[in-house]
Amino acid sequence: MTPEVASVEARKICKLAPVVPVLVVEDASTAADLARALVAGGLPALEVTLRTASALDVIREMSQVEGGVVGAGTLLTAEDVEKAKEAGAKFGVAPGATDKLLDACEANDLPLLPGASTASEVMRLLERGYTVQKFFPAEANGGAPALKAIGAPLPQVNFCPTGGISMKNVGDYLSLSNVLCCGGSWVAPKDLVNAGDWAGIEALAKEAAALPR
Repeated sequence: MTPEVASVEARKICKLAPVVPVLVVEDASTAADLARALVAGGLPALEVTLRTASALDVIREMSQVEGGVVGAGTLLTAEDVEKAKEAGAKFGVAPGATDKLLDACEANDLPLLPGASTASEVMRLLERGYTVQKFFPAEANGGAPALKAIGAPLPQVNFCPTGGISMKNVGDYLSLSNVLCCGGSWVAPKDLVNAGDWAGIEALAKEAAALPR
């Protein structure tokens, strides 16, 4: 998969909903119920971060949920890419970008949202063919004003900002012309997941899915 094709696929995924849930799931037995609640609430694209020992099992479980498009987040190595693809991931997300990681995603036909936080990083990825990128960590790097400023000289790049985004500031990002969607963990808070409050998570998902963009 070329970077250009990867960006086309990534754009389709980003357009599914205003918010992509960023999920850190400890217990794979909750994965299917969590995915069903988020999808029912209108958030079909799900990013499962590879930050827990159960992450690959979570991807396997969520991949079986009808209507869901499950991706792997926190991709750092070529091995991560291969394991995520084998587990059923349909896309990948990375906090940054290295040549080895980009090569692995292209070789494994895994659409990637590569992370960038500076104009130089955005330009380097654009030079390789990536027109859809992840702006991370969004709030720590100046938030919506910074992303708007980057967009002025680089209007051909669209973003999924992630990091420090909540219902309080998500509208600031979604109002930008270079933002396709936002990544956020607030739609699946740990306390609701641990309590098995799937109705509560579905309600949060519906609120996020209704956001204008």
